[in-house]
Amino acid sequence: MHIHLCRPDITEKEIEAVTEVLRSPDLSLGPRLGQFERAFARYLGRERAVAVSSGTSGLFLSLLALGIGEGDEVITTPFTFIASATSIMMTGARPVFVDIDPVSLNLDPLCMEEAMTERTKAVLPVEVFGNPAGFDRICEIAQQRNLPVLEDSCEALGSALHGRKAGTFGRASVFGFYPNKQITTGEGGMIVTDDDALADLCVSLRNQGRGASGGWLAHERLGYNFRLSDINCALGLVQLSRLTEMKAKRRRVAGWYQELLADDDRLVVPVEQPGCEVSWFVFVVRLADRFGVEQRDTLLERMNRQGIQVSNYFPPAHLQPFLAERFGHRQGHFPRAEAASERTLALPFHTHLTQDEVAIVCGVLKGLLDAG
Repeated sequence: MHIHLCRPDITEKEIEAVTEVLRSPDLSLGPRLGQFERAFARYLGRERAVAVSSGTSGLFLSLLALGIGEGDEVITTPFTFIASATSIMMTGARPVFVDIDPVSLNLDPLCMEEAMTERTKAVLPVEVFGNPAGFDRICEIAQQRNLPVLEDSCEALGSALHGRKAGTFGRASVFGFYPNKQITTGEGGMIVTDDDALADLCVSLRNQGRGASGGWLAHERLGYNFRLSDINCALGLVQLSRLTEMKAKRRRVAGWYQELLADDDRLVVPVEQPGCEVSWFVFVVRLADRFGVEQRDTLLERMNRQGIQVSNYFPPAHLQPFLAERFGHRQGHFPRAEAASERTLALPFHTHLTQDEVAIVCGVLKGLLDAG
């Protein structure tokens, strides 16, 4: 038995679209790039979209375009994939972590206010596991302090809060297209914004600092090669056209898990909070508070050994060794994030999962909990 943690959903349409580009002379900076950007912006109702090589590069370029640099502080969450923090560090700024809401697992707005100083130049909240809960309040507080919000929507394509789509809350927002996401381009990301100046700067920064009117060897500023090829964009165009279909498939799988696990008091099972429409990125359960990290790690090891891929989403970012050493973080600094991290169990989750496979996963999980 082998049940994958994640798998992309690729059909013949995607293969044909990629093959068509491979048969053309335009493998990069061709027509698919603009087509993908325009389609993505239309989907979100935003003015501009800038395709980049990854969600990480998108966060980094957006921070640069916001003027973030040496000596600045950017507030973010410790309960996230590491790129939310390292993209801040890449600018020379410092990630200032604040603890999380114990229900949504997103950045706690009250803690955010307490962490603000004269060096705070932006807020980088994350829609953890695709959940946008609390983002209206986060943006309200940031606006009161005249701080830009860079919305890390890398896990949230298709989610919404009170009908407002994830990716439309920040001055800029960033999506990721790694193969475990709601749509994939293999590798890739997208910056979205209504700010033309910010978008134009990101276009230049992703393309070696070239300007709009300059030649191939004319460089107006320090830039990077963070372009997304037409091969990736062709894949992304088809995937975006199938987003509604794939969201429905993922929602169905989430429903199967909820049905089989909701009545087990040893687990905290994710559900949509009031006003939230979650586009399911992963399905992460948590062990109840009476369990500890040792029991969670034992479950991870035993389930993986039985051919069921599971993982610990996410280890606390502030306790990653290089971050802890650089900024002096230690266990106990953000107790709610740490408590959640010690008990999380990401179960297999993708559109190819069958109801029988979900039943097997749940049966094995419950059996191991029964066995102690």
